[in-house]
Amino acid sequence: MHPDSPEICSSIVECFPYPIVFVDTGHTIRYLNRAARFHYYEERGHADLIGRSIFDCHQHQASRTRIENYLEFFKKDSKEVFLGLSDRNLRIYVSPVRNAEGTLIGYYERFELNLQKEL
Repeated sequence: MHPDSPEICSSIVECFPYPIVFVDTGHTIRYLNRAARFHYYEERGHADLIGRSIFDCHQHQASRTRIENYLEFFKKDSKEVFLGLSDRNLRIYVSPVRNAEGTLIGYYERFELNLQKEL
């Protein structure tokens, strides 16, 4: 298998133990890794999110505005944004995704265990 194989990249993301959700610049959900599928389908009761708008899950206007603002920020900057902590003590980040030419093609939401104790 060639080291640049998409299969390798996909396998790495699939085995990541926390949810990863990729959304294109039109706010359409294009990919959920295994942990995200479990979280959104089994735990939260959503179904068939691939191909649907992220706003189907984030229906409050405040959430929609935040997401739209992140996309505008990502058009100018490549830094990820820390959203905060989930109720399960997971840090939530949103990061821009660019293709090989540097064009913004979307963003992804990722989670990680918060190992830092609160003061």
